[in-house]
Amino acid sequence: MSVTKTEGRGPPVKGIELYSGTYFGACLVGGVIACGPTHTAITPLDLVKCRRQVDPKIYSSNVSAWRSIYAKEGLRGVFFGWGPTFVGYSFQGAGKYGFYESFKYLYGEKLFPNMNKTAVFLGASASAEFLADLALCPFEAIKVRMQTSLPPFAGSLREGWTKVVEKEGIAGLYKGLYPLWGRQIPYTMVKFATFETTVAYIYKTLGKPKESYSTLQQTGVSFLGGYIAGIGCAIISHPADVMVSKLNSDTQAGESAGKAMSRIYGNIGFRGLWNGLPVRIFMLGTLTAFQWLIYDSFKVYLGLPTTGGH
Repeated sequence: MSVTKTEGRGPPVKGIELYSGTYFGACLVGGVIACGPTHTAITPLDLVKCRRQVDPKIYSSNVSAWRSIYAKEGLRGVFFGWGPTFVGYSFQGAGKYGFYESFKYLYGEKLFPNMNKTAVFLGASASAEFLADLALCPFEAIKVRMQTSLPPFAGSLREGWTKVVEKEGIAGLYKGLYPLWGRQIPYTMVKFATFETTVAYIYKTLGKPKESYSTLQQTGVSFLGGYIAGIGCAIISHPADVMVSKLNSDTQAGESAGKAMSRIYGNIGFRGLWNGLPVRIFMLGTLTAFQWLIYDSFKVYLGLPTTGGH
């Protein structure tokens, strides 16, 4: 699979040419591996977070929530909603990372080579997430409805999909697209720009080029940079995350998304938009750190350089 260097592209790395179609395809696969399993692993946190966003009084604490759910439904109940989570965030991860690498190269190397790097990171991540959310939205809608309704809206991804389409058509799966964009695009912009900036700062502080460190050390930097980025992601995107949960669980028949959001905000107020923030900071800090660790470890496995710090 070895190839020769092409003008405008990087040198071949173990048979994968930097910025080639194969390279971007590898980044896409890396995004699937990084996002699908990690989001699924924190389903118990996400389940409780969503329910407490919709009804702050439903549980006294996260621990009491898990005890209550486990006592009634067992481990299956604690991981309720894992199906749409795994499928949806696998698709989203493919778009998030694959398109990010593509847009970063397009904007930073081809269209605007003299543009500020942070602006490139922000633009590339926003463009990537805009597209990735088109794949995520249907599964996120089903996941939220399953997790926030008691008794559950549906018991599986297939059942949930069928119910929504039969009652509301395909449009029902995209009812929360605008607030999802409002949550995910700022989230991803912070995730990638903060990560890239943090990693560059870490290597600058260490005083040696990235290439002088072992791959284990480089992926350790990726983990640290990812955790710092995740904290910022949680804070900036939380109000929209609450609104997504509310919108998918409390939209009246025939009500537009805009009217629903106005009504919901009138009910919960500004303070209500921050319900569940502490657990989400912990959840996204850990999640983002492991996503970058997995993604960059996959790139290292293929012989590719880790992200950032160039």
